[in-house]
Amino acid sequence: MAHWLFKSEPATWSWDQQVAAGAVGTHWNGVRNHLAKKHLMAMQVGEHGFFYHSNEGKAVVGLVEVIRPYYPDDTDATGRFGMVDLRAIRPLPRPVGLDAIKAAPGLADMVLVTNSRLSVQPVSAAEWALVLAMGGLD
Repeated sequence: MAHWLFKSEPATWSWDQQVAAGAVGTHWNGVRNHLAKKHLMAMQVGEHGFFYHSNEGKAVVGLVEVIRPYYPDDTDATGRFGMVDLRAIRPLPRPVGLDAIKAAPGLADMVLVTNSRLSVQPVSAAEWALVLAMGGLD
């Protein structure tokens, strides 16, 4: 199974809002980048991702699960982009900040470090394990 990272500005959609959506989860819409679209299209139900607060906080704060695969994004008038549905799994006991991620030798090639603007990105198995450990979930 693949692992992912989903970035959201807390003022737009926060971890607390994701948690409040409960088991039914919510859609992850508004992605308008073709590479991020390809990542969304590759996601399978049951795969996990990091929920990352961007701009404010700049930290991995929780874990989410893909509960519905790629389908059309009804907020996209062009019809070119889609979305997946996610549900919150659990918060990280210790949020893992971008500074800590950048300082960790094993995370130098993480997409969050090398292409920080990409809103949906893959996470390798080794990166996944290291960030989980840094966040207190080893």
